[in-house]
Amino acid sequence: MKRNTSTKKPSELDWHPADIKAALEKSGWSLRRLSVHHGLVPQSLQKCLHASWPRAEVLVAAAIGTQPEQIWPSRYHRDGTPKRGGHKQNYSKAKAQVSEEQAA
Repeated sequence: MKRNTSTKKPSELDWHPADIKAALEKSGWSLRRLSVHHGLVPQSLQKCLHASWPRAEVLVAAAIGTQPEQIWPSRYHRDGTPKRGGHKQNYSKAKAQVSEEQAA
């Protein structure tokens, strides 16, 4: 099992990874199952627990029934857009995918 060796301290405002996993479990999901469901490598969504990945955060938040900026407020601007640039296209695709799934 890999240890998080990052020197950056997680924000106290963000949900704890164990709380995210528990919320997914209550919703009938696991990170692994959710990854496979969305066509990703089984371990993919684990990464968003410790590092910013807006597309994955949208998928996890939708499975829980909330918005990613509520789970990871340190990673988002007040208007709900991700703080990190470069991922905006994938973020928008993920938001659209989630909206389509919820409409079906």
